[in-house]
Amino acid sequence: MSYDTLEEATTSDRVLAAPLASALAKARDSELAYAGSVTPEDAWALAQAGDAVLVDVRSEEERKFVGYIPGSVHVAWATGTQLTRNPRFVRELESKLASAGGKQAVAVLLCRSGKRSAAAAEAAAKAGFAYVFNVLEGFEGEIDERQRRGFSNGWRFRGLPWIQD
Repeated sequence: MSYDTLEEATTSDRVLAAPLASALAKARDSELAYAGSVTPEDAWALAQAGDAVLVDVRSEEERKFVGYIPGSVHVAWATGTQLTRNPRFVRELESKLASAGGKQAVAVLLCRSGKRSAAAAEAAAKAGFAYVFNVLEGFEGEIDERQRRGFSNGWRFRGLPWIQD
């Protein structure tokens, strides 16, 4: 069951953590097609508290060569060096979230900059996922004035945990 208002989400069978409730309210006000967005710090805190599943939607190549977050779940939104859209994304996401509640699970999606994860969150919401949030700034952040990532924002810039093979 999806909730149409913040009040329904916080007074029924699920009480959302404060950052998620705030993101949900902002998303409703902005008429976003998905549950909302959270900061990298909030995403990490939510995942560590067990309040959300952190889902990395980058390609396997990005995770391998750029790094990934320990304990994150991987479901590629797009694959390969050409970033071809993964036609199984929704099915794979549901499978990976099955033990956390399936389409009712709270998930925070992360990509390189926050753009693909927003598109993935929208696709998930359209497929019936009730609580899929985007992680703002992504893993590497936006491109700066020198055409480089990782120097102005993003997961790594904020000093949050990550590892590299």
